Amino acid sequence: MNTFSVAEFRRQFPILQKLNKDSGLIYFDNAATTQKYKAVIKTSQNFYQESNANVHRGSHFLSAKATKSFEIVRLQVQTLINASSEKEIIWTKGTTESINLVAQCYGLSNLKSGDEIVLSQAEHHANIVPWQNLASQTGAVIKVIPLDKCGRIDLVQAEQVITSKCKVLAVNHISNVIGKLNPIKELIALAKNVGAKTLIDGAQSIAHSSIDVKALDCDFYVFSAHKMYGPTGVGVLYGKEQLLEQMPPYQFGGEMIKKVSFTGTTYNSLPHKFEAGTPNIVGVVGLGACLELFSKSLLSDLQAYELSLCEYTYLALSKVLGLKFLVDQQPDIPLFSFTIENVHHHDVATFLDSKGIAVRSGHHCAMPLMELFDLDGSVRVSLAPYNTFAEVDELIKQLQQFSLGENTEKLPVSTQPSADNLTTINQDEILNLFSNAKSWDLKHRQIMLLAKELPRIDKQLRSDNDLVNGCESSAWLKVSINETSHQLSFVADSDAKVIRGLMVIILSVYQHKTAEQIIAFDINAYFSQLGLMQHLSPSRGNGIKAIVERIEQLAATHL
Repeated sequence: MNTFSVAEFRRQFPILQKLNKDSGLIYFDNAATTQKYKAVIKTSQNFYQESNANVHRGSHFLSAKATKSFEIVRLQVQTLINASSEKEIIWTKGTTESINLVAQCYGLSNLKSGDEIVLSQAEHHANIVPWQNLASQTGAVIKVIPLDKCGRIDLVQAEQVITSKCKVLAVNHISNVIGKLNPIKELIALAKNVGAKTLIDGAQSIAHSSIDVKALDCDFYVFSAHKMYGPTGVGVLYGKEQLLEQMPPYQFGGEMIKKVSFTGTTYNSLPHKFEAGTPNIVGVVGLGACLELFSKSLLSDLQAYELSLCEYTYLALSKVLGLKFLVDQQPDIPLFSFTIENVHHHDVATFLDSKGIAVRSGHHCAMPLMELFDLDGSVRVSLAPYNTFAEVDELIKQLQQFSLGENTEKLPVSTQPSADNLTTINQDEILNLFSNAKSWDLKHRQIMLLAKELPRIDKQLRSDNDLVNGCESSAWLKVSINETSHQLSFVADSDAKVIRGLMVIILSVYQHKTAEQIIAFDINAYFSQLGLMQHLSPSRGNGIKAIVERIEQLAATHL
């Protein structure tokens, strides 16, 4: 019988108590990072207060105490994934560093020109770029396994791609966009049949599945603590001991040294050979505190609850007007990526943000996968066992309201902006509008209304030369100058309504100004005055920064 209590589980995450009390935030961005378990926070604080010292080399009580706490966690992780030895557990900064370590330490020594590295279409950038770099260093070739219509790695296609030339197979256990369990055991068997080594990216699977590296028989398995309720800045590389012994070290100095002289250096034994310098000691100790959540009995309860949550959310999202999932069928974990017809994904995410619901939008560090779907991004909703059915209901309510409003709104007509139809809203008008918008919900609504004031640029007139670099959603900016007044005039556009609204705000202080006036203006102070800075996420903030920098660059050419 499942005795899991979501209410009790939520109480173990202090931030959820505070956010629920202060702002009612619903957190649906767990695939990016999970919230932190109370024991992790307490253990980390206690370590600094009671055990802080460097590990391994100290000859005093505190160092011995710190080292014991640190190395106990290595044994716990060994047990968690059923590794053969603690020597097979290497601490890294995260999944990304773990993959880079294998690519450099194994790949550089073992791959040559013409060898093949096999990936899938659904890989995170962190499991693509290190291998591309290795290929450029060695002359190896990247091969890609397609997906089936449900978004899993296609085994039939894999048999054709994984040939005797394949030396490394590096694929995800669960995609961070699709949320489907891949047929990892079968893929590993295909690789073994041709003598290839296997690396499995377990960043998304570690918090949702029981991992047994012996049963999988993979050569390397990698994951991050921060996606399993633990600290940021800590990752795990599992590698078979025999392979790790043969691999040269990744970085040099500190703990990875056994003996140093000016005539030569010998390296430390495993696992320390790959752990140069002072490690993230408190992070590792914090990871140990969250591992109690992965006991077989509790993990079984968590998985059962997640399955019911997954089924409920999938059916509810399926009923939202205009919503389309990226692939067929329900995901295996509660991770849902979708688009809404005729609406930019950033606009969906910012609307939900204004309603206190945190989701992810963009390409999710999986640009090749977005290209496969002919998309520039999507909305991603990812849940954890501390999320509730009531929170899902609120998400659906807001999505339905948003979708209904967007589908009944008349689409703006694309035009060729000219001096007669440039946006002319000025700084004082903007300040007045936002002085009456006290909450983020009202400010967001005002931004979306302002988007209607920006004349659209006909798609045929959008030039790649006018693209603003640094905006995650495509944005275009053109400039002209009045030779008499020396004032600059700008036309701008974006596929995302929220970016168009922000462009109106930006142009309210730059439109019809001289180059000197533009460069002298403090845009950060202006956005602070409007009360927007605290609400702008890095993607939106970076977009604004990129647009402003482009305007200043154009102005500088007219000084």
